[in-house]
Amino acid sequence: MGMMNEVPITCDNWRNKQLNEAKDKIWSEIKRCFDIEENRRDHCLKLAGKLLRGFRTFLSTTFLRDTEGTFVDAELPSKYASLISPKEWETFKSKRKTQEFKSVSETNRQRASSPAYPYRKGRVGYGRLEQSILTKENSSETSLPAHVLWKEARVGKDGKIKEDVQQIFEKCETLSQSIVPYEDTDCRSILSRALDVPEYSGRVRGKGFGITQKSLNIKKQKTPSNKELQQTLEALKAEVLELRKERERDRAAGFKDTSDKDSINCNFQPTIPEGISPCHLYLARPTYRMVGKGKVHNNLGELLHTKPLPTGSLKVSVDIALEKDALLPHPDDVSDATLLGDAIGSFVAWPTDLIIVGYETPTKSKAKDKGIAREIESVASQKEIPVAKKTEISKRTGAKKKNPSKYRACLHTYLETTDISDGCVRLIPMDGAIFGFEYAEPLGKEDFDQILYHTQLSVGVINTYMRYLYDKLMGPRGLEQRFSFLNPMKTNLTEMIRKPDEVRTYVVERFMADTDREKLFFLPFNTGDSGHWLLVAINPFKEIVYYLDSLHNDWTTYPAMKTIVDTIIKTVRAQRKIQVPKRKANNITWNRVECPRQRNNIDCGYYTLRFMKETLLMDRTDIPSDYFDEYRCAYYSKDQLDEIKEELCQFIIELQVL
Repeated sequence: MGMMNEVPITCDNWRNKQLNEAKDKIWSEIKRCFDIEENRRDHCLKLAGKLLRGFRTFLSTTFLRDTEGTFVDAELPSKYASLISPKEWETFKSKRKTQEFKSVSETNRQRASSPAYPYRKGRVGYGRLEQSILTKENSSETSLPAHVLWKEARVGKDGKIKEDVQQIFEKCETLSQSIVPYEDTDCRSILSRALDVPEYSGRVRGKGFGITQKSLNIKKQKTPSNKELQQTLEALKAEVLELRKERERDRAAGFKDTSDKDSINCNFQPTIPEGISPCHLYLARPTYRMVGKGKVHNNLGELLHTKPLPTGSLKVSVDIALEKDALLPHPDDVSDATLLGDAIGSFVAWPTDLIIVGYETPTKSKAKDKGIAREIESVASQKEIPVAKKTEISKRTGAKKKNPSKYRACLHTYLETTDISDGCVRLIPMDGAIFGFEYAEPLGKEDFDQILYHTQLSVGVINTYMRYLYDKLMGPRGLEQRFSFLNPMKTNLTEMIRKPDEVRTYVVERFMADTDREKLFFLPFNTGDSGHWLLVAINPFKEIVYYLDSLHNDWTTYPAMKTIVDTIIKTVRAQRKIQVPKRKANNITWNRVECPRQRNNIDCGYYTLRFMKETLLMDRTDIPSDYFDEYRCAYYSKDQLDEIKEELCQFIIELQVL
């Protein structure tokens, strides 16, 4: 009650600056009584304001209303006479008689009595709830995403979640994966967007009382004013002017004799192929991005317009400007070009570390030549696509990248220059060693959109990533002797029901091709109409089947699949002439693996791809029932799922099929 000596009950606005002196005294009193850090001042004072509002409500309901809620003109309670003066009490009563107060009070009462998504954890706050969840899951994380915590706070004692709460959660999951960082302009949190409510200052939705954007280091974005935009424009103009002046100073310094050895460019870069190579041109400011395409000239003694090249740069011919207004790293002295769009068809100097070579420079006509409409696609045309060379991959890909959407941005830019949006496709060559037969996998606009905007994955994207795993992991590490793939287009649930004999023939042939060694076969299994993906990993040598379902179902959910797989293993056993006692003929081991669990209805494909990748990285043909220690977690993070998308985008770009 010491606060009441400083702040009267008639104070209705806790943010009033006239209360600053009183708040300083309250904070001094708190520090005198408790050992508390200075950075908790705002939280404590907010809590004090909350207590003041609670005390006013207590006075109103206890002394100024009867049992039916009718206003009572009561005298000042003697119990609080030392805290409240008669004048303050009369002012307090008069405010509660007004129609405005009654209207606001009734509105707040109704809102509090029937919240849309009620909190169901009693006196357990968000903070304690979060810690209990992290402890229970044995997680190394220090916090949970706001929408995950928000959902858990609305789970009843019976463990059930209301449908409307689950819908909001799934909407949050979809938003968190589909937001493209370089296109997002909404400053609201994921949870606020899903609830379609405004973001209030001084709070973080789904994190509990006292948690602010400042305490979580969240910088609030704001729309720049006209004045700020004008200042930015003036700064850009000044930067361009300074570049022009710098160029003039270089020109005034005079040309050196190009016959002098010291003046000849020695910027030859051994990391870039000698001669002329197609390349992509990047800039690092204000963000790292691809701005154009062209050809890099890496020759010893190369000159630019009879002048030596700047240190650390190479001569580049600009063919396509994806950002025509991008400033050139080194303005062109001959044409007076300062923007990339002005340098098309001419030579410029470009920093070596911002040049990426090895890609074919596509033009509009070439893209159209490669484009094949789905209706007229033919096997003959598929075989004409060349196969790209294998390249090395890092041993571990779990490290967080500095720019997690770099290759998605590149692929997005690439696609804008092609005819894929007109219904044409690109063909991904599939070597016969991957699935047991050679063909080309078509990818169209909807397939690329799945990667760029995080929607449910198609069989084409799944197969493309398996080609990536074969090229980048299995080949370089010699893992093709221990692991292999089954094509999900030939082994999905629909095919198993409609054409069981064809499925058995295909899988048995794959298994019998490697009967002299133990091998694990990956089967990304699609359940049909629902589009759900799960992984079935089969070791026919030991007759063990590992079942990894990110929905945590078991194989009894799909009896047709289990029957086909069991029959296939028995057929292989017979062809290998393995004698098994009749009572053990059906002893095929099925292990349900406690793998990471998806939290929405679209991530199953990404989880399935990570299961295969992590098994290959572990180089183990047995999968523990509680999954690998190195990759065990409750669910995959956004960064882990983005990693799959980045790998796909980079691989597709490297294949030069766009």
